[in-house]
Amino acid sequence: MKTLFLSLVALYLAALGRPSALQAQSAAASLRGTVTDPSGASVQGALVQLRGPGAEQRRTTDATGQYSFPALTAGKYTVRVIAKGFTAGQRQNFEIGGATVFDYQLTIEAQSQVINVDDEANSRTAVNTDPTSNGGAIVLGQKELQALSDDPDELSQQLQAMAGPGAGPEGGQIFIDGFTGGNLPPKSSIREIRINSNPFSAEYDRQGFGRIEIFTKPGTDSFHGQAFFQYNDQYLNSRSPLYTQSSSLPPYKNLFYGANLTGPIKKGKASFTLDFEHRDITENAFILATNLNSSLLPQSINAALLTPQTRTSVTPRVDYAINANNTLVVRFQDVEINLDNQGAGSFNLASTAYNASQTERTLQATETAVLGPSLINEFRFQYMRTTTGDTVSGTAPSIQVTDAFTSGSSTVGDSHNLTNKLEFNNMSTLTHKAHTFKWGGRVRQSFNNDTALTNFNGAFTFLGGQGEQLGTNNQPIAGTSVSLTALQVYQLTLALQQDGYTSQQIRAAGGGASFFSLNTGTPLTRIDQFDIGVFFNDDWRIRPNLTLSYGLRYEAQTNIRDFGDWAPRFGVAWGIDAHGGKAAKTVLRAGFGIFYDRLADTNTLNSIRYNGVTQQSYLIADPNFFPNVPSISSLAGNPQSQTLQLVDKNFVAPRNYQTNLGVDRQVTKSVRLSANYINGRGVHLLRTVDANAPYPGTSIYPYGDQTVRIASESVGFSRTNQFSIQPTVNYKRVFLFGFYTLSYGKDDNEGLPANPYNLRAEWGPSSFGDVRHRAVMGTGIPLPFRFQATPFFNVSSGTPYNITTGLPDPDGDGSAVQRPALVDVAASSCTGNSLKYAPGFGCFNLNPAPGTPTIQRNAGRGPAAVNLSLRLSRTWGFGNLGESGPADKDAPPPGMGGARGGGPPGGPGGGGPPPGGGPGGGGPPGGGPPPGIGGIFGASTPKRYNLSLSMEAMNILNHPNFAAPNGDLSSPFFGQSLSLQGGFGPQAGAGTSTYLRKISLQLRLTF
Repeated sequence: MKTLFLSLVALYLAALGRPSALQAQSAAASLRGTVTDPSGASVQGALVQLRGPGAEQRRTTDATGQYSFPALTAGKYTVRVIAKGFTAGQRQNFEIGGATVFDYQLTIEAQSQVINVDDEANSRTAVNTDPTSNGGAIVLGQKELQALSDDPDELSQQLQAMAGPGAGPEGGQIFIDGFTGGNLPPKSSIREIRINSNPFSAEYDRQGFGRIEIFTKPGTDSFHGQAFFQYNDQYLNSRSPLYTQSSSLPPYKNLFYGANLTGPIKKGKASFTLDFEHRDITENAFILATNLNSSLLPQSINAALLTPQTRTSVTPRVDYAINANNTLVVRFQDVEINLDNQGAGSFNLASTAYNASQTERTLQATETAVLGPSLINEFRFQYMRTTTGDTVSGTAPSIQVTDAFTSGSSTVGDSHNLTNKLEFNNMSTLTHKAHTFKWGGRVRQSFNNDTALTNFNGAFTFLGGQGEQLGTNNQPIAGTSVSLTALQVYQLTLALQQDGYTSQQIRAAGGGASFFSLNTGTPLTRIDQFDIGVFFNDDWRIRPNLTLSYGLRYEAQTNIRDFGDWAPRFGVAWGIDAHGGKAAKTVLRAGFGIFYDRLADTNTLNSIRYNGVTQQSYLIADPNFFPNVPSISSLAGNPQSQTLQLVDKNFVAPRNYQTNLGVDRQVTKSVRLSANYINGRGVHLLRTVDANAPYPGTSIYPYGDQTVRIASESVGFSRTNQFSIQPTVNYKRVFLFGFYTLSYGKDDNEGLPANPYNLRAEWGPSSFGDVRHRAVMGTGIPLPFRFQATPFFNVSSGTPYNITTGLPDPDGDGSAVQRPALVDVAASSCTGNSLKYAPGFGCFNLNPAPGTPTIQRNAGRGPAAVNLSLRLSRTWGFGNLGESGPADKDAPPPGMGGARGGGPPGGPGGGGPPPGGGPGGGGPPGGGPPPGIGGIFGASTPKRYNLSLSMEAMNILNHPNFAAPNGDLSSPFFGQSLSLQGGFGPQAGAGTSTYLRKISLQLRLTF
C-alpha cells in the first residue's frame, strides 16, 4: 500500500517537473489578467479592448473575471476595460514584451457616461459554453451576499440550503480559497462565493452539485477598513409557540461586533488584510419533556435553560509579489468557541448539560507562478490544528426513558480531542490552441488524538413493553397485561421499588430497565489517515459554440483496502443558436461523473477504541440492579455482554454516479433562466448493521456468542432524481438569484436496519433526497430615500421521518428500530395490547407476527417550512470625495494596476487561462473604494466615509417551522412536533431555541 502511494507521489512530482521545459520553449508576447469590482470580486462579461500592432482585439472576461490574449506581437498597446455601471479605464503606451499580466480593479461610475459597450460585455446573465459558466451554478458577488446573514453559523446554513440536495446527506462540501474544511471566514473578507459551479470537473473529489467555493479578498494598495456593531435581545424577538412555561420572555442577547483593515505593506509589492470578529450570545435550550413528580405522577416540563456561548475569530492575510512571475498569499485564521450548557434541550433535562470548547487554527499558503505565456502553476499548503473539549459537572448515571426524558449526568464525560491536518495541493494549467489542460493532485494527512470518557458513568435505558396496569394508587393490578410506554415502565419500576418488591418481582410485573450500558478502559485512542487524489482534465473548445470537457481522477486512502477508485468525468456544452459572429442565447449542457467519498478516520478510530481491549463497552439486557451501578470487576466477569464496533475488511469507498442534462437561456440582457435534470445513483454507501444478530427464528449467533458487533459496511444504495429551474436577474440595482427543485429520492442506509437479514425492507424515502419541493430566492430591491431591501426566502416541503414501535429490538443490540404493521380495521376496533390507532395513518400493530409485512422506512412526512429573512439598510456618506476617476487620461485610473511583468492572474482558488480557471485572487491589487462599499452593506456614496444602518430580521413572517413529529408509537408525544427546525431548510437540524423571529440592528462604518 505504501509502495503504491510513493509511486503515485513520484509520478506526480515528475509530472510537475515538465512545465520548466515548456517555459523554455515559450517566448511569444501575451497578456492576461483579472477584472474585479471595488470590493475585489471578479466581474464577468467585462470587455477588454487591445489596440496596437496589428488589428484591434477584444476579449470578454469569463465567469472568474479573467481574460487572455495568448499570442501578441511585442510592442506598445492601448488597453481599455469597459463594464456597465463602472468607470471606463484606459492605459496608453502600455508595453507588452513577454508574458505580461494586467489586472484591473473597476471603480464605481461617479457620473453619467455614454459608453458604447457591446452586448458581449453584459452581466453574468450572459450564457456561454465555458464549463465554469453553467447556468445551474449560483454566483454570489458583493451585492448578492448582502441578502445573507453576517453571522457565520447562519451564513453556513444558508449556503447549504442553496447547495440543494445534490450533495447527499452530508451536505455541500466547502472550499475556502481552494482548501477543504474549516470554519467560514468573516463575511466582510469574502469577495465571492460559487455554488455548484463546473460540476463535472476532475479537479474536485466530491460531486459538483453541492460544492461551495468561497474566495476571500486580497489586500489593497491604500488603507481602507470598516467596523460594525450588531445587537439583538429578547425584546426584539418573538417566542416559540412551543414555549408556554411563562408569560415572560426568557433572557436572550446577541452581541456581535468586528472590524476589517486592509492596506499596503509595500506599495506594488505586498499588502495585507486583517479581520476580527467577536460574538457573545445568551441563547436558550428549550426543554420539552415528561417525567415523574415526587408522587410518581407524570408531569410536563416546558422550560428554557440559558446556554451562553462566545465565538472569536482573528484572520490576517498577506499578499506578496515575489517577482514578476510569482506571487505568494499567506492566510491565517484563529477561531475560539466556548459553549455552555450544551446537550440539554428537547427530552434532555438540565442535569444532562455540559460545557464545550473548540479552537481552530489554520495556516494557508498559496504560491502562483506564471511559467510561460500559456502555463500557470499553483501550489497550496494548509496546516489545521483543531481542539475540542467537554466538561461534565457530575458522575451520576444517565437515566434515559425513551421519548419522555433523560436525566442524570451527561454521558459525554470529560473528553477532548486534538487533530492536526496537513494538505498539499498542486495544479498546473496549460492553454494550447483550443484546449485548456489542467492536471495536478492533492495529498492530505491527519493525526487524530481522541480522549473519550463517553458513558464512563453508565446509562440505564427504559423502553416500552407489556406489563401490569397501575391503579390509581400506583399499585399494579394483578392479572392485567397492557401495552406500556417507556415512561409507564419507569413509573411501574419506581412504584414497585418503593413498595419493597424484589428486582425479579418488578421484572415479572413488566418493570425494570431494558438495558444498562457502561464503558471503561483506556480513554486515549490515536488514528492517522492519509489520502491522495490526482487528476487530469481538458476543456476542448471544438468550435466557438461547442466545448467538450473530459477528465480522469484517481483517489486512494489508508485504513481501507480499496485502491481502484478511478473517476472519469465528462461534460459538453453546445450553443445551439450561435452562428457567424453572433453569440449563443441558448446553451445545452450534459455531463456524467463518478464521485467517491472517503471513509472518515472516526470510523476506524471507533473500531480501535471499541474492540473489547482498548475500551470495554458493556451492554446488559434486563438489568436487575437499577439504579445502582455495578462494579467494573463484576461486569468483566461476563465477557459476552459487550458492544464492539467494526469496519468491514472488504470496505470499499462509497461512490455516486451522477448524470446531468440542462439548458441555459439568456432571455434578455438582464435575465437568464436555467433548467437542469440531475440523476444520482449511490452504491457501496456506508451502512451500519448488527453483524452478530441471531438468525431469524433461532438463538444461533453468527459469531457463536452474544456480543453485539456493530459493523460499518459499504453495502448501501440510493437513488435520486431532481429537476430544478434557476432564474438569474441583474438589472441596474435589482438582482435576483435562487432556484426551485423538485426531488425524489430513496435509500436504504439510514441508521440500523430493523432486520439485518432483510435489507431490502430498508428501501424507503430518503430523508434528504425525498424532500419533494425546495425553493430558495435572494434579491435586492432599491427603495425610496436610498434605502435598500434584500430579502432571502427559503421554503421546503416536509422531511420524511421514521415510525417505530418503540419496543426493544429482538436482536438485543440496545436499539429500538422495529417498525409496526398496519391493520385494516376501523378506529373503534383498534383495541388490544399491541394495537394503537394513529389519526392520519390508521391502526398499527406494534408486535406483528414474524413474516408480517411492516410499513416502509420513513413512512411519515413532516410539516413544510417557510423562512423569509430581510435586511433593510440605508447608507450615508460624509467627508471628502473618494476616488472617483482618473485625472490624467494617460495614467492608470484608481484601481488599475500597472504591468507586473509576468505576475499571476489568480491567487487562492485556481486561476489560469479561461476556460475553466478558478476565480483568481491575485497579488496586491490597485486601490478603489473600500471593501463593502456598494456591495455587501448597502448602497454606495462617493464620499470617503460611509455609515450604514441596517435591520436584519430572521423569519420576519414569524412562521412556526416545526420539526418532524415524534415517530415513536410508544411515546406519549407520538405525532407531535417537539421542536422547531433549526435553520434554513429541512437538513438544518432540529432547533431547541425558545424564539421564533429574531430582529438584529447593525451599524457599520467604512472608510
